[in-house]
Amino acid sequence: MSARPETPLATGPAAAPSRKPAAESRRAPAAVLRRALAGPTAADREPDVAARWVRWLPALLILADLLIEVVLPQATAAGFLLTALPVLVAFGFGALATALSGVGAVALQLVLAARVGHLYEHHHLWVYLSTLIAALAGVMLSHQRTRQARHLVRARTVSEALQRTVLHPVPEQVGALRTAGRYRAAQAEVAIGGDLYELCDTRFGTRVLLGDVRGKGLEAVRTVADLLGAFRATAHETADLAELAALLDRQVRRGAVECGDEELFVTAVLLEHHQGTGAVRLINRGHLDPVLLAGGTVQTLHCPQDLPLGLGHLRAQDAPSPVAVVPLIAGQTLLLHTDGVTEARDRAGRFYPLTERLAARFQGRSTVAPEQLVAFVGDDVQAHGGPATDDLALLALSPLG
Repeated sequence: MSARPETPLATGPAAAPSRKPAAESRRAPAAVLRRALAGPTAADREPDVAARWVRWLPALLILADLLIEVVLPQATAAGFLLTALPVLVAFGFGALATALSGVGAVALQLVLAARVGHLYEHHHLWVYLSTLIAALAGVMLSHQRTRQARHLVRARTVSEALQRTVLHPVPEQVGALRTAGRYRAAQAEVAIGGDLYELCDTRFGTRVLLGDVRGKGLEAVRTVADLLGAFRATAHETADLAELAALLDRQVRRGAVECGDEELFVTAVLLEHHQGTGAVRLINRGHLDPVLLAGGTVQTLHCPQDLPLGLGHLRAQDAPSPVAVVPLIAGQTLLLHTDGVTEARDRAGRFYPLTERLAARFQGRSTVAPEQLVAFVGDDVQAHGGPATDDLALLALSPLG
C-alpha cells in the first residue's frame, strides 16, 4: 500500500555476472549501516557537485559586467553587478572558492573604478563593503549547503542499509526454487514502505511470505519489521503452515494492540514448496491471488481466502486457515505481487491490466525466467502509471529443473 526510482532486488546473469551467496549478501547491509553511522568519511567531506549550469552563472555575470563596460563606457557603475558574484559562486562551489571570488570581485571593482577615476568615491566605497559582506554571507551559505548535502548522503546511505537489513535481497535461488524480486517504496526518502516479503529455506521446505500492511508511514514500517522478524524466527520452527499463519496473525494483533490501532492488518500470501512434489502449498490471508505462467498461458490462481493477518480473532469459528495445493513444476513460474501493481493507474484512470500485459508479452513462450518476469512487470507498471503513489513488491518463483 504504497518518481521514485525502483529498487531491483534480484538481477539476472546478464546484469550480474558474479553473485554473492545469500548469507554473504545478508551480512553486507549491516556493514554498510555500521560505516554510515560511524561518521563522515573522506568521500563525505568532498563538496557536492552542483548542476553544471549553476557553475556557469558566476562566469556569465563577470562576462555581462565586462560587456557593459565595453559597450557603455560611460556606465561607471557597471562594477556594481559584481557584488552578487560571491553569492552565485556559493551555490556551485565550496567555501574557499566563494571567499576567493569575493576578493576577486572587490579587486575587479577597484580596477574598473580606477579606470574611470572613481576609485575613492563614497558610493564605490560602499560597493566594496557590500561585496565583502556578500562574500561573507556566501561563505556561510556554501558551508551550510555542503554540510546539508553530506547529511543527505549519509541519510540516504542509512536508509538504504536499513532497507536491506529489514528487506533482505532476494537470492537467485532459495531451496529448490529459482527466485527473483523487485521492491519499490512509494516514499523514496524512506526506502521501506508497507509492502513486505521474505524467503526462507527451512527443514520443512522453502517458505515464502509476501504481504501488504494497511496504512503508510513509520507505523507501517514498524509492522513490516515486526512481522518479518516473527516470520524468520517461526518459519524454521513451525512444521504446520496453517499454524505458522496463526502465529503471524497473533503477532500482527499484538502490534495493533500496542500501537492502539484496532484496524491494523496485513494481507499476505504464505507459500511452502518441497522439492520433487510438483506443487506448492499456499495460504491466502486476504491478499491478491498469484498468477501462474505455464506452457505459454497466463492464469490467475483463485485460492480459498481467509481474513488478513491481525483479524483472525474476528472469525466466527476458530479454525485453521485453508491450505490450497497449487501445481508448480519446472518450466512454470509463479508470480506473487501487491496492489501497487494492479492499482497503478494511467493518465486516463485505467488500472494496470496485469494478466493481459503478461499474456501479450509472454504468450506462446514455454518458459519465463523469474528475473525476466519481474523486470518486465516492474518496468511496465512504471511506464503505465508513471510516478508511483503506492508501494510495489514482486516475487517470481520457478522450480529447478
